[in-house]
Amino acid sequence: MYITTTIPYVNARPHLGFALEIVQADVLARHHRARGEQVRFQTGTDDNSLKNVLAAEAAGVPVRELVDRNAAAFAELRSVLDLSFDSFIRTSADPRHREGVERLWEATTHDLYQKHYEGLYCVGCEQFYPEGQCAEHSAPLQHVSEHNWFFRLSRYQDRLIELIEGGGLRIEPVARRNEVLSFLRGGVEDISISRSAERARGWGIPVPGDPSQVVYVWWDALANYVTALEDYERWWVREPRKTHLVGKGVIRFHAVYWPAMLLSAGLPLPTEIFVHDYLTFGGRKISKSAGLTADPAEVVDRYGADALRWWLLREVPRVGDVDFTEERLVARHDVDLANGLGNLVNRVLTLIEKYGFAEGAAPLESCLVVGERVHAALEDFDFRQAAAAVWAIVDEANAFIEREQPWKLADPTACLGTLLHALRTLAVQLEPFLPRAAARVAAQLEVLTPQPLFPRLGR
Repeated sequence: MYITTTIPYVNARPHLGFALEIVQADVLARHHRARGEQVRFQTGTDDNSLKNVLAAEAAGVPVRELVDRNAAAFAELRSVLDLSFDSFIRTSADPRHREGVERLWEATTHDLYQKHYEGLYCVGCEQFYPEGQCAEHSAPLQHVSEHNWFFRLSRYQDRLIELIEGGGLRIEPVARRNEVLSFLRGGVEDISISRSAERARGWGIPVPGDPSQVVYVWWDALANYVTALEDYERWWVREPRKTHLVGKGVIRFHAVYWPAMLLSAGLPLPTEIFVHDYLTFGGRKISKSAGLTADPAEVVDRYGADALRWWLLREVPRVGDVDFTEERLVARHDVDLANGLGNLVNRVLTLIEKYGFAEGAAPLESCLVVGERVHAALEDFDFRQAAAAVWAIVDEANAFIEREQPWKLADPTACLGTLLHALRTLAVQLEPFLPRAAARVAAQLEVLTPQPLFPRLGR
């Protein structure tokens, strides 16, 4: 399975909206590896954006300095969030990327042409709008008049509809699939895929054979899914599952523009596009451009990676935006991790120290079905449901203790054997969600000695 995230602009440090996406991707990668599957998990940064140039100008620093500094912060999410990605690409620094973008451009020349264009441009989205204002960015649209290269997107309208309706390109949730189909059925126009080198301040990949233009940042960025592959044949041609995780604001680029580019070049398409909604502050989208942001590294420094990962996976629904507050994060940590799992492990191991346990005891029902339920939920791109399937073991184990009261039994060893089996199952099933916590639980089960797992974060 080939799993990718979008590659964020590096006009600023990472924010929690991207943390949601990359943690979701990490859960998928860890889950499928645990099932014995070969997995490649890729992420990176989109360095070649006009947004990055403007941010550097505003900060009074060279573009390269700002891009390098912020890209490093994205790469550091690996340790901050306990991520397991296999590859991290930077579009301005990886020589394979520029070469790959040039090859993709040349493979689509039969669908490229030049014309003069005037339109309203949102730098935040890096796209043109026919009129009005961008729904996500408050800055006014810029009037742009240029002679650009265009891609015959309209040529692939019917083929894309056929692929999506036939399941050749799966888009989840269904509402997003319907959104893409509605856009396509409404008729698509050809798109501008270059920008003047002058407006781009010379930053970006030059159009092959036309140094007066740079490749449109989205054309450039989307290509990363293939340019960063050391073994392209293995992971893009032969791999049966190629899965993109994206936010709802960029679905058109991934579900329309990118597949059309690949069709034009005669290359295989992704097989799945999983779309998440937004994290918000006070009902407004978390955004670097809008100044509504929280740095994942700062949140983790205050509360720990377990707390943040668990909130993102346990609280965020499959469909719908969700408001982030530190109070909600602390409450979820303390209820689930400190009071729920932490107390359960401590309670069971304390009883085992006193009474011992019997191997081979009958397992809890939740332990028998957890693997199947987690897998089904993740196949449906429902991380909250998958986390709930794991947590059912905690709930059932705590209820089992209250019902059986092993300290009152003449021989509690079978009862405690059932509970130890539940904890071992938890340590395995929790690993994709909370790798650090799962390792601590497993370590305690090796020595059967209780130690505090999760200090309470709230007062």
